[in-house]
Amino acid sequence: MNSTRRRVRLGSGIIATAAAVALLAGCAGPAGGDRPEGEIHIAVYGSGDVSIEQDTVDRFNETSDVKVILDPLPGGDNYQQKLRTIMGTNSAPDIFFNFGSGSIEEYVDAGLLMPLTEFIEKDPQLESAFLPSVFDGARLDGVPYGIPMRPVQPVFMFYNKDVLAEAGMEPPQTWEELLTDVDILINMGITPIALGGADKWPTLTWFQYMYDRVAGPQLIKDAVAGDTSVWDSDESHQALSELRDLIDRGAFGDSFDSVSFVGGGSGQLMREGRAAFELQGSWNYGSQLTADPDFTANSLGFMPFPAFDGGEGDPGNIVGNPSNYYSVLQATRYPDTVRDFLKLMYSPEVAQAQLATGGLPATTTAAELIPESAAPEFVQFTYDLVAAAPNFQLSWDQAYPTAKATTIHNAVEDFFTGRLDADGFIAVMKSL
Repeated sequence: MNSTRRRVRLGSGIIATAAAVALLAGCAGPAGGDRPEGEIHIAVYGSGDVSIEQDTVDRFNETSDVKVILDPLPGGDNYQQKLRTIMGTNSAPDIFFNFGSGSIEEYVDAGLLMPLTEFIEKDPQLESAFLPSVFDGARLDGVPYGIPMRPVQPVFMFYNKDVLAEAGMEPPQTWEELLTDVDILINMGITPIALGGADKWPTLTWFQYMYDRVAGPQLIKDAVAGDTSVWDSDESHQALSELRDLIDRGAFGDSFDSVSFVGGGSGQLMREGRAAFELQGSWNYGSQLTADPDFTANSLGFMPFPAFDGGEGDPGNIVGNPSNYYSVLQATRYPDTVRDFLKLMYSPEVAQAQLATGGLPATTTAAELIPESAAPEFVQFTYDLVAAAPNFQLSWDQAYPTAKATTIHNAVEDFFTGRLDADGFIAVMKSL
Protein backbone atom coordinates (compact mmCIF):
# COMPACT_ATOMS: atom_id res chain seq x y z
CA MET A 1 0.00 0.00 0.00
CA ASN A 2 1.39 3.38 -1.02
CA SER A 3 1.71 5.47 2.13
CA THR A 4 1.79 8.82 0.30
CA ARG A 5 -1.65 8.28 -1.20
CA ARG A 6 -3.45 6.50 1.63
CA ARG A 7 -1.58 8.09 4.55
CA VAL A 8 -3.81 7.63 7.59
CA ARG A 9 -6.69 5.92 5.81
CA LEU A 10 -6.03 2.66 7.66
CA GLY A 11 -9.28 2.32 9.57
CA SER A 12 -10.37 -1.20 10.44
CA GLY A 13 -13.14 -1.12 7.82
CA ILE A 14 -10.74 -0.38 4.99
CA ILE A 15 -8.23 -2.95 6.22
CA ALA A 16 -10.97 -5.58 6.30
CA THR A 17 -12.21 -4.64 2.85
CA ALA A 18 -8.77 -4.60 1.29
CA ALA A 19 -7.93 -7.90 2.93
CA ALA A 20 -11.10 -9.51 1.59
CA VAL A 21 -10.40 -8.32 -1.93
CA ALA A 22 -6.78 -9.38 -1.64
CA LEU A 23 -7.87 -12.89 -0.67
CA LEU A 24 -10.11 -13.04 -3.70
CA ALA A 25 -7.29 -11.76 -5.88
CA GLY A 26 -5.03 -14.49 -4.61
CA CYS A 27 -7.38 -17.28 -5.62
CA ALA A 28 -8.82 -15.83 -8.82
CA GLY A 29 -8.16 -17.20 -12.27
CA PRO A 30 -8.57 -15.27 -15.51
CA ALA A 31 -11.38 -12.76 -15.70
CA GLY A 32 -14.47 -14.62 -16.83
CA GLY A 33 -12.60 -17.90 -16.49
CA ASP A 34 -15.83 -19.89 -16.23
CA ARG A 35 -17.28 -18.35 -19.41
CA PRO A 36 -17.02 -19.55 -23.03
CA GLU A 37 -13.91 -18.77 -25.03
CA GLY A 38 -14.02 -15.86 -27.44
CA GLU A 39 -15.86 -13.28 -25.35
CA ILE A 40 -15.17 -10.51 -22.85
CA HIS A 41 -17.67 -9.03 -20.41
CA ILE A 42 -18.24 -5.44 -19.36
CA ALA A 43 -20.05 -4.62 -16.12
CA VAL A 44 -21.86 -1.27 -16.29
CA TYR A 45 -24.05 0.82 -14.01
CA GLY A 46 -27.61 0.14 -15.09
CA SER A 47 -29.06 3.49 -16.16
CA GLY A 48 -30.38 5.23 -19.25
CA ASP A 49 -26.88 5.64 -20.70
CA VAL A 50 -26.66 1.89 -21.18
CA SER A 51 -28.35 2.27 -24.56
CA ILE A 52 -25.33 4.23 -25.81
CA GLU A 53 -22.98 1.61 -24.44
CA GLN A 54 -24.96 -1.24 -25.97
CA ASP A 55 -24.85 0.46 -29.37
CA THR A 56 -21.07 0.82 -29.01
CA VAL A 57 -20.74 -2.86 -28.16
CA ASP A 58 -22.89 -3.87 -31.12
CA ARG A 59 -20.78 -1.78 -33.47
CA PHE A 60 -17.56 -3.28 -32.14
CA ASN A 61 -18.87 -6.84 -32.43
CA GLU A 62 -19.53 -6.37 -36.14
CA THR A 63 -15.80 -6.67 -36.87
CA SER A 64 -14.31 -8.37 -33.79
CA ASP A 65 -13.69 -12.11 -33.54
CA VAL A 66 -13.77 -11.85 -29.74
CA LYS A 67 -17.24 -10.63 -28.83
CA VAL A 68 -18.10 -8.11 -26.11
CA ILE A 69 -21.00 -8.84 -23.74
CA LEU A 70 -22.51 -5.93 -21.81
CA ASP A 71 -23.76 -6.82 -18.31
CA PRO A 72 -25.80 -3.98 -16.73
CA LEU A 73 -25.86 -4.21 -12.93
CA PRO A 74 -28.41 -2.54 -10.63
CA GLY A 75 -27.98 1.21 -10.24
CA GLY A 76 -27.51 3.14 -7.02
CA ASP A 77 -25.50 1.72 -4.14
CA ASN A 78 -26.43 -1.78 -5.31
CA TYR A 79 -24.08 -1.45 -8.26
CA GLN A 80 -20.94 -1.21 -6.17
CA GLN A 81 -22.15 -3.89 -3.78
CA LYS A 82 -22.81 -6.27 -6.64
CA LEU A 83 -19.48 -5.46 -8.26
CA ARG A 84 -17.58 -6.19 -5.07
CA THR A 85 -19.13 -9.64 -4.82
CA ILE A 86 -17.74 -10.69 -8.19
CA MET A 87 -14.40 -8.88 -8.34
CA GLY A 88 -11.53 -11.29 -7.87
CA THR A 89 -13.64 -14.34 -8.78
CA ASN A 90 -13.81 -16.26 -12.05
CA SER A 91 -17.02 -14.36 -12.82
CA ALA A 92 -15.28 -10.99 -12.71
CA PRO A 93 -15.77 -8.70 -15.71
CA ASP A 94 -12.87 -7.96 -18.03
CA ILE A 95 -13.87 -4.27 -18.04
CA PHE A 96 -16.02 -2.49 -15.47
CA PHE A 97 -17.70 0.88 -14.98
CA ASN A 98 -16.52 2.92 -11.99
CA PHE A 99 -16.27 6.44 -10.58
CA GLY A 100 -12.47 6.66 -10.54
CA SER A 101 -10.38 7.67 -7.55
CA GLY A 102 -11.57 6.14 -4.27
CA SER A 103 -13.98 3.75 -5.98
CA ILE A 104 -11.14 1.67 -7.45
CA GLU A 105 -8.29 2.02 -5.00
CA GLU A 106 -9.10 -1.14 -3.04
CA TYR A 107 -8.91 -3.11 -6.30
CA VAL A 108 -5.60 -1.43 -7.16
CA ASP A 109 -4.25 -2.27 -3.70
CA ALA A 110 -5.27 -5.89 -4.19
CA GLY A 111 -3.46 -6.08 -7.54
CA LEU A 112 -6.66 -6.74 -9.50
CA LEU A 113 -6.45 -3.86 -11.97
CA MET A 114 -4.30 -3.43 -15.04
CA PRO A 115 -2.27 -0.22 -15.27
CA LEU A 116 -3.14 1.25 -18.66
CA THR A 117 0.34 2.62 -19.33
CA GLU A 118 1.18 0.05 -22.01
CA PHE A 119 -2.17 0.54 -23.75
CA ILE A 120 -1.47 4.27 -23.90
CA GLU A 121 2.06 3.73 -25.19
CA LYS A 122 0.60 1.76 -28.11
CA ASP A 123 -2.24 4.26 -28.65
CA PRO A 124 -1.49 7.68 -27.11
CA GLN A 125 -5.01 8.90 -27.91
CA LEU A 126 -6.30 6.73 -25.08
CA GLU A 127 -5.00 9.60 -22.96
CA SER A 128 -4.47 12.60 -25.24
CA ALA A 129 -7.98 12.50 -26.73
CA PHE A 130 -9.54 13.30 -23.34
CA LEU A 131 -9.68 16.49 -21.30
CA PRO A 132 -6.71 16.22 -18.89
CA SER A 133 -8.68 17.14 -15.76
CA VAL A 134 -11.20 14.41 -16.58
CA PHE A 135 -8.68 11.74 -17.54
CA ASP A 136 -6.75 12.30 -14.31
CA GLY A 137 -9.82 11.31 -12.28
CA ALA A 138 -8.80 7.66 -12.57
CA ARG A 139 -5.11 8.05 -11.82
CA LEU A 140 -3.70 6.62 -8.60
CA ASP A 141 -0.12 7.49 -7.66
CA GLY A 142 0.24 8.91 -11.15
CA VAL A 143 -0.70 5.63 -12.84
CA PRO A 144 -3.76 5.61 -15.16
CA TYR A 145 -6.31 2.92 -14.32
CA GLY A 146 -9.35 4.14 -16.25
CA ILE A 147 -10.57 5.56 -19.55
CA PRO A 148 -13.47 8.09 -19.50
CA MET A 149 -16.59 6.46 -20.94
CA ARG A 150 -19.55 8.71 -20.05
CA PRO A 151 -20.08 12.46 -20.28
CA VAL A 152 -18.60 15.01 -17.91
CA GLN A 153 -20.92 15.27 -14.90
CA PRO A 154 -20.81 18.54 -12.95
CA VAL A 155 -23.55 19.34 -10.43
CA PHE A 156 -25.38 22.68 -10.63
CA MET A 157 -28.76 24.29 -10.07
CA PHE A 158 -31.80 23.59 -12.24
CA TYR A 159 -34.96 25.68 -12.00
CA ASN A 160 -38.49 25.96 -13.36
CA LYS A 161 -38.61 29.16 -15.43
CA ASP A 162 -42.38 29.40 -15.13
CA VAL A 163 -42.33 29.27 -11.33
CA LEU A 164 -39.64 31.94 -11.10
CA ALA A 165 -41.54 34.14 -13.57
CA GLU A 166 -44.75 33.78 -11.54
CA ALA A 167 -42.84 34.80 -8.41
CA GLY A 168 -41.18 37.73 -10.18
CA MET A 169 -37.73 36.28 -9.59
CA GLU A 170 -34.48 36.11 -11.49
CA PRO A 171 -32.14 33.15 -10.92
CA PRO A 172 -30.30 33.90 -7.65
CA GLN A 173 -26.63 34.76 -8.02
CA THR A 174 -25.74 34.77 -4.31
CA TRP A 175 -26.59 32.73 -1.24
CA GLU A 176 -28.46 35.67 0.29
CA GLU A 177 -30.58 36.00 -2.84
CA LEU A 178 -31.39 32.29 -2.66
CA LEU A 179 -32.49 32.62 0.96
CA THR A 180 -34.75 35.54 0.04
CA ASP A 181 -36.27 33.50 -2.78
CA VAL A 182 -36.84 30.57 -0.44
CA ASP A 183 -38.90 32.74 1.91
CA ILE A 184 -40.98 34.16 -0.95
CA LEU A 185 -41.68 30.74 -2.44
CA ILE A 186 -42.75 29.30 0.91
CA ASN A 187 -45.25 32.14 1.28
CA MET A 188 -46.60 31.23 -2.17
CA GLY A 189 -47.13 27.62 -1.07
CA ILE A 190 -44.35 26.30 -3.31
CA THR A 191 -41.57 24.02 -2.09
CA PRO A 192 -38.48 26.10 -2.88
CA ILE A 193 -36.07 23.22 -3.55
CA ALA A 194 -36.85 19.69 -4.73
CA LEU A 195 -34.63 17.08 -3.08
CA GLY A 196 -34.49 13.34 -3.67
CA GLY A 197 -33.48 12.71 -0.08
CA ALA A 198 -34.51 9.06 -0.17
CA ASP A 199 -31.47 8.39 -2.37
CA LYS A 200 -29.15 10.21 0.08
CA TRP A 201 -26.49 11.16 -2.49
CA PRO A 202 -28.56 14.13 -3.76
CA THR A 203 -28.49 15.46 -0.19
CA LEU A 204 -24.71 15.13 -0.18
CA THR A 205 -24.41 17.63 -3.04
CA TRP A 206 -25.57 20.41 -0.70
CA PHE A 207 -22.75 19.67 1.73
CA GLN A 208 -20.22 19.56 -1.09
CA TYR A 209 -21.14 22.97 -2.40
CA MET A 210 -21.56 24.65 0.99
CA TYR A 211 -18.16 23.43 2.16
CA ASP A 212 -16.61 24.58 -1.08
CA ARG A 213 -18.21 28.02 -1.03
CA VAL A 214 -17.55 28.68 2.66
CA ALA A 215 -14.21 26.93 3.23
CA GLY A 216 -12.76 26.52 -0.26
CA PRO A 217 -11.62 23.24 -1.84
CA GLN A 218 -8.54 22.66 0.30
CA LEU A 219 -10.52 21.58 3.36
CA ILE A 220 -11.93 18.54 1.57
CA LYS A 221 -8.62 17.75 -0.09
CA ASP A 222 -6.98 17.70 3.34
CA ALA A 223 -9.80 15.64 4.83
CA VAL A 224 -9.65 12.99 2.11
CA ALA A 225 -5.87 12.86 2.53
CA GLY A 226 -6.37 12.02 6.20
CA ASP A 227 -6.29 15.32 8.12
CA THR A 228 -9.41 14.86 10.25
CA SER A 229 -8.77 18.08 12.20
CA VAL A 230 -10.20 20.20 9.36
CA TRP A 231 -13.71 19.01 10.21
CA ASP A 232 -13.42 20.91 13.51
CA SER A 233 -12.50 24.20 11.81
CA ASP A 234 -14.54 27.39 12.05
CA GLU A 235 -15.28 27.12 8.33
CA SER A 236 -16.68 23.63 8.78
CA HIS A 237 -19.00 24.80 11.54
CA GLN A 238 -20.08 27.79 9.45
CA ALA A 239 -20.92 25.62 6.43
CA LEU A 240 -23.10 23.40 8.61
CA SER A 241 -24.72 26.43 10.23
CA GLU A 242 -25.68 27.82 6.82
CA LEU A 243 -27.15 24.48 5.79
CA ARG A 244 -29.10 24.18 9.03
CA ASP A 245 -30.57 27.64 8.45
CA LEU A 246 -31.65 26.65 4.93
CA ILE A 247 -33.26 23.42 6.15
CA ASP A 248 -35.01 25.07 9.09
CA ARG A 249 -36.47 27.75 6.82
CA GLY A 250 -38.38 24.96 5.10
CA ALA A 251 -36.44 25.16 1.84
CA PHE A 252 -36.84 21.44 1.15
CA GLY A 253 -40.36 20.98 2.45
CA ASP A 254 -41.43 18.34 4.94
CA SER A 255 -41.20 15.12 2.93
CA PHE A 256 -37.86 15.38 1.13
CA ASP A 257 -36.58 12.26 2.88
CA SER A 258 -39.24 10.14 1.15
CA VAL A 259 -38.78 11.64 -2.33
CA SER A 260 -36.48 9.83 -4.77
CA PHE A 261 -34.56 11.32 -7.68
CA VAL A 262 -33.88 7.86 -9.11
CA GLY A 263 -37.60 7.09 -8.93
CA GLY A 264 -38.44 10.38 -10.65
CA GLY A 265 -40.08 12.07 -7.67
CA SER A 266 -37.94 15.20 -7.36
CA GLY A 267 -37.98 15.78 -11.11
CA GLN A 268 -41.76 15.51 -11.13
CA LEU A 269 -42.01 18.18 -8.43
CA MET A 270 -40.05 20.50 -10.71
CA ARG A 271 -42.07 19.72 -13.83
CA GLU A 272 -45.40 20.18 -12.08
CA GLY A 273 -44.37 23.55 -10.64
CA ARG A 274 -44.58 22.31 -7.06
CA ALA A 275 -40.88 23.10 -6.58
CA ALA A 276 -38.73 25.88 -8.04
CA PHE A 277 -35.13 24.63 -7.84
CA GLU A 278 -33.18 21.39 -7.77
CA LEU A 279 -29.45 20.83 -7.24
CA GLN A 280 -28.52 17.93 -9.52
CA GLY A 281 -25.92 16.62 -11.91
CA SER A 282 -25.88 17.32 -15.62
CA TRP A 283 -27.57 13.94 -16.13
CA ASN A 284 -30.76 15.59 -14.83
CA TYR A 285 -31.25 17.20 -18.23
CA GLY A 286 -31.54 13.80 -19.89
CA SER A 287 -33.90 12.58 -17.18
CA GLN A 288 -36.19 15.57 -17.66
CA LEU A 289 -35.97 15.28 -21.44
CA THR A 290 -37.11 11.67 -21.28
CA ALA A 291 -39.97 12.50 -18.92
CA ASP A 292 -41.24 15.63 -20.67
CA PRO A 293 -39.52 17.01 -23.79
CA ASP A 294 -41.77 20.09 -23.93
CA PHE A 295 -41.03 21.10 -20.33
CA THR A 296 -37.32 20.55 -20.88
CA ALA A 297 -37.25 22.64 -24.04
CA ASN A 298 -39.36 25.52 -22.76
CA SER A 299 -39.33 25.69 -18.97
CA LEU A 300 -36.17 24.06 -17.61
CA GLY A 301 -33.48 26.55 -16.64
CA PHE A 302 -29.96 25.98 -15.31
CA MET A 303 -27.47 28.13 -13.42
CA PRO A 304 -24.26 27.87 -11.35
CA PHE A 305 -24.51 27.29 -7.62
CA PRO A 306 -24.78 30.70 -5.91
CA ALA A 307 -21.73 32.56 -4.66
CA PHE A 308 -21.21 32.95 -0.91
CA ASP A 309 -20.19 36.43 0.19
CA GLY A 310 -17.03 36.32 2.28
CA GLY A 311 -16.39 32.64 1.65
CA GLU A 312 -13.06 31.13 0.70
CA GLY A 313 -14.38 29.21 -2.32
CA ASP A 314 -14.27 30.70 -5.82
CA PRO A 315 -17.81 31.12 -7.23
CA GLY A 316 -16.60 29.30 -10.34
CA ASN A 317 -15.75 26.11 -8.45
CA ILE A 318 -17.91 23.10 -9.24
CA VAL A 319 -18.53 19.71 -7.69
CA GLY A 320 -19.64 16.39 -9.13
CA ASN A 321 -17.99 13.61 -11.09
CA PRO A 322 -15.52 14.48 -13.86
CA SER A 323 -16.73 11.36 -15.66
CA ASN A 324 -17.25 7.64 -15.25
CA TYR A 325 -14.51 5.25 -16.28
CA TYR A 326 -13.79 1.84 -17.71
CA SER A 327 -11.09 -0.03 -15.83
CA VAL A 328 -9.56 -3.36 -16.81
CA LEU A 329 -8.86 -6.49 -14.81
CA GLN A 330 -5.25 -7.56 -14.82
CA ALA A 331 -6.35 -11.13 -15.50
CA THR A 332 -8.33 -10.51 -18.68
CA ARG A 333 -7.79 -13.24 -21.26
CA TYR A 334 -8.01 -10.87 -24.22
CA PRO A 335 -6.04 -7.67 -23.51
CA ASP A 336 -5.70 -6.78 -27.21
CA THR A 337 -9.47 -6.93 -27.65
CA VAL A 338 -9.95 -4.84 -24.52
CA ARG A 339 -7.53 -2.20 -25.83
CA ASP A 340 -9.26 -2.08 -29.20
CA PHE A 341 -12.64 -1.68 -27.54
CA LEU A 342 -11.44 1.15 -25.30
CA LYS A 343 -10.39 3.11 -28.41
CA LEU A 344 -14.06 3.58 -29.20
CA MET A 345 -14.42 5.76 -26.12
CA TYR A 346 -12.83 8.67 -27.99
CA SER A 347 -14.60 7.94 -31.28
CA PRO A 348 -16.87 10.53 -32.93
CA GLU A 349 -19.74 8.05 -32.80
CA VAL A 350 -19.69 7.81 -29.00
CA ALA A 351 -19.28 11.57 -28.61
CA GLN A 352 -22.22 12.25 -30.93
CA ALA A 353 -24.40 9.73 -29.08
CA GLN A 354 -23.65 11.46 -25.78
CA LEU A 355 -24.37 14.88 -27.28
CA ALA A 356 -27.73 13.60 -28.51
CA THR A 357 -28.88 13.18 -24.89
CA GLY A 358 -27.51 16.53 -23.70
CA GLY A 359 -24.25 15.06 -22.42
CA LEU A 360 -20.86 16.78 -22.70
CA PRO A 361 -18.25 14.32 -24.00
CA ALA A 362 -15.02 14.10 -22.02
CA THR A 363 -12.96 14.43 -25.20
CA THR A 364 -10.84 17.36 -26.31
CA THR A 365 -13.08 17.70 -29.39
CA ALA A 366 -16.15 18.44 -27.24
CA ALA A 367 -16.21 22.19 -27.89
CA GLU A 368 -16.27 21.86 -31.66
CA LEU A 369 -18.99 19.20 -31.50
CA ILE A 370 -21.42 21.24 -29.38
CA PRO A 371 -23.36 22.65 -32.38
CA GLU A 372 -24.21 19.04 -33.29
CA SER A 373 -25.87 18.48 -29.94
CA ALA A 374 -29.62 18.07 -29.57
CA ALA A 375 -29.38 20.63 -26.74
CA PRO A 376 -26.57 23.04 -27.73
CA GLU A 377 -27.50 25.73 -25.18
CA PHE A 378 -27.37 23.27 -22.30
CA VAL A 379 -24.20 21.54 -23.47
CA GLN A 380 -22.49 24.89 -24.04
CA PHE A 381 -23.46 25.97 -20.52
CA THR A 382 -22.00 22.72 -19.14
CA TYR A 383 -18.82 23.10 -21.18
CA ASP A 384 -18.30 26.72 -20.11
CA LEU A 385 -18.89 25.79 -16.47
CA VAL A 386 -16.30 23.00 -16.61
CA ALA A 387 -13.77 24.87 -18.74
CA ALA A 388 -13.78 27.92 -16.44
CA ALA A 389 -13.84 26.07 -13.10
CA PRO A 390 -10.77 26.78 -10.93
CA ASN A 391 -11.54 23.56 -9.07
CA PHE A 392 -13.68 20.49 -9.83
CA GLN A 393 -14.34 18.73 -6.53
CA LEU A 394 -15.04 15.02 -6.84
CA SER A 395 -18.14 13.88 -4.96
CA TRP A 396 -17.19 12.91 -1.43
CA ASP A 397 -18.66 9.43 -1.71
CA GLN A 398 -16.35 8.83 -4.68
CA ALA A 399 -13.27 10.62 -3.32
CA TYR A 400 -13.33 8.44 -0.21
CA PRO A 401 -12.96 4.66 -0.55
CA THR A 402 -16.14 2.86 -1.54
CA ALA A 403 -16.54 1.25 1.87
CA LYS A 404 -17.04 4.70 3.42
CA ALA A 405 -19.91 5.79 1.16
CA THR A 406 -22.69 4.39 3.33
CA THR A 407 -21.31 6.15 6.43
CA ILE A 408 -21.19 9.46 4.54
CA HIS A 409 -24.70 9.03 3.11
CA ASN A 410 -26.17 8.19 6.52
CA ALA A 411 -24.47 11.18 8.13
CA VAL A 412 -25.80 13.69 5.60
CA GLU A 413 -29.29 12.21 5.86
CA ASP A 414 -29.21 12.33 9.65
CA PHE A 415 -28.05 15.95 9.66
CA PHE A 416 -30.78 17.03 7.26
CA THR A 417 -33.50 15.28 9.24
CA GLY A 418 -32.20 16.61 12.55
CA ARG A 419 -31.07 13.28 13.98
CA LEU A 420 -27.49 14.62 14.03
CA ASP A 421 -26.40 18.09 15.09
CA ALA A 422 -23.26 19.78 13.75
CA ASP A 423 -21.00 18.19 16.37
CA GLY A 424 -22.45 14.77 15.62
CA PHE A 425 -21.91 15.19 11.88
CA ILE A 426 -18.35 16.35 12.42
CA ALA A 427 -17.64 13.36 14.67
CA VAL A 428 -18.81 10.99 11.93
CA MET A 429 -16.69 12.66 9.28
CA LYS A 430 -13.66 12.59 11.54
CA SER A 431 -14.15 8.84 11.93
CA LEU A 432 -13.52 8.37 8.20
